[in-house]
Amino acid sequence: MASLSLTASFMQLLQRDLLLALRRRSELVSPLVFFVLVISLFTLGSGASATTLGMIAPGIFWVAALLAVLLGLEGIFRADFSDGSLEQLLLSGMPLSVLVLAKVTAHWLVTGLPLLLLAPLLSLMLRMHNDVVWVLMATLLLGTPVLSLVGAIGVALTVGLRQGGVLLAVLVLPLYAPILIFATQAVGFAADGLPVTAHLAILGACLAAALTLAPFAISAALRVGIN
Repeated sequence: MASLSLTASFMQLLQRDLLLALRRRSELVSPLVFFVLVISLFTLGSGASATTLGMIAPGIFWVAALLAVLLGLEGIFRADFSDGSLEQLLLSGMPLSVLVLAKVTAHWLVTGLPLLLLAPLLSLMLRMHNDVVWVLMATLLLGTPVLSLVGAIGVALTVGLRQGGVLLAVLVLPLYAPILIFATQAVGFAADGLPVTAHLAILGACLAAALTLAPFAISAALRVGIN
């Protein structure tokens, strides 16, 4: 019964956050528009040849994705903190790590998943081959959840601050560096015809570690950030 109640709480909170995200359409669309604009403007403004553009495409994609995820991070806990819902979660008696995982999952579904789905279309602008696009999508599938999970730790620490956006970026961006490095190298190796299994395995290990440890770190950070 306890496990059933815990699963029901997870699904209810996930559904609630998804419905709230759909109602706040401007916040929902902003990271996606930012992602598309960064890639489009860089493509138009660089003036690079097709060969050069294909070489730098992984970095463009991943920097744009990283910044788009960062743009939508504060929405994970900020609204709940403002209306008192976050304190109710802390006092609910349910494991906070499971509840925050539901909120981070909702954030990824409305931010990371659309980036993943847009990747094949935007890859045409950057002259990327089909084989490389599949590797790009694999890195986004493995890497963007890590960005959401790690970013949520920073959000939890700064949720009680009125202007925590700059501090959030300072806290989170250095932690994003390993994901950025291994993801861009994987796509670059795929473009050169080299094996990418090791890079994808490292990204998968990062995701497994983040799924295991980040919910507990977020829970602890929330208790520190609210008090």
